[in-house]
Amino acid sequence: MASAQAGVDALGFNFYPSSARFLAPAEAAAICAQVKIAHPQVQRVGLFVDAPVADVVATLAEVDLDLLQFHGDESAQYCRQFDMPYIKVLGMDEGADFTYFAANYADAWALLLDTLDAQMKGGTGRQFDWTLWPEQSASRLILAGGLTPDNVTQSVRQLRPFGVDVAGGVENEKKGVKDHAKLQHFIENAKNG
Repeated sequence: MASAQAGVDALGFNFYPSSARFLAPAEAAAICAQVKIAHPQVQRVGLFVDAPVADVVATLAEVDLDLLQFHGDESAQYCRQFDMPYIKVLGMDEGADFTYFAANYADAWALLLDTLDAQMKGGTGRQFDWTLWPEQSASRLILAGGLTPDNVTQSVRQLRPFGVDVAGGVENEKKGVKDHAKLQHFIENAKNG
């Protein structure tokens, strides 16, 4: 709730069991219900990594989400089968073929560009080479990877993303626990970019 009160546009709920940020669907459902009432403008995003279809369906039956976010090797067909807007993540490195990716996921609500890491599937806390950022795209592009209160203004001014996504850059020493002062600073800096 503190993140919603701080002025975020969206809250991510991590349903990837191997993540330190994993949240059980029952916990997420309770938070989503509170957010929907107190902050209806805040989008509720469910994050999945190569999840079995049945797991996504079960989570959707329990948790009131607005968007799905897929961080694994999910095909476009997999992503669209849930009949919900979705965000697809592309791990960025010199070998990333953004043009092919954007065409393949043309129906995505947005594309999220993050630092490539085959093991972690996001949440690396590392910034990718911003010269790889596509200059032209018909898709909404969200920037992730190594963002902090100190570099988010520069990233927004330089790249002009549709949005920015942060996790580790606003956490305290314990992974998964947000530092409210860092979060507030991040939001202010992102909106001033």
